[in-house]
Amino acid sequence: MQKISALKLSNKRVVDSEGSEMGMLHNIVADAGTGMLRELVVKPAEELDTSRFKKEGDYIFVPFDAVKAIKDVIVVDSEKIRTRA
Repeated sequence: MQKISALKLSNKRVVDSEGSEMGMLHNIVADAGTGMLRELVVKPAEELDTSRFKKEGDYIFVPFDAVKAIKDVIVVDSEKIRTRA
């Protein structure tokens, strides 16, 4: 698996696997005990329906296990997000 610096992920666009804009990555939540990545903290796009997401302030949380790819954008699996709604 390719390694990517967390600094390179800062302010990266997040889209779902159907191509819909979700927002911009703000931060990543890791489990302090295990070091496992748990959630993406995303500043949602204005047009995104945030009702199905866990929220804190102006941010939504996307489970890290929904991430499909990290390249020029972060792609998350639409199905995994829907099943958690």
